[in-house]
Amino acid sequence: MGTYLAVALGGALGSVARFWVAGTMAALVGARFPWGTLLINVLGSFVIGAMAGLTLTPARMGVHPDFRIFVMVGICGGFTTFSSFSLQTLELLQAGEIVPAFGYILGSVVLCLVFVWLGWLLGRL
Repeated sequence: MGTYLAVALGGALGSVARFWVAGTMAALVGARFPWGTLLINVLGSFVIGAMAGLTLTPARMGVHPDFRIFVMVGICGGFTTFSSFSLQTLELLQAGEIVPAFGYILGSVVLCLVFVWLGWLLGRL
């Protein structure tokens, strides 16, 4: 139960942070380009990468698994799922899985754009 609570609390914090960052960026630079979302994706990717680099190898910092999940799944998941995509792509590249990594990149971008468009079309019916 503690793990689920860690995810829920982290997700709530990440979601609130996402809302605040997006709103603040729009207020600062305008809403014409999604600078807030870009910043959120970059920051989330940095945080999940740093946490993975610091804690996911035996020779690195030891932290309680629930804290790792709180940050990586909860906060980063609520803040941005792009961070998970980025970490998974990096892991494929580090494993030498170049073709699958680029397939994942291409598939994620193209399929997500196609499906957001299909969802938008369906929502307009």
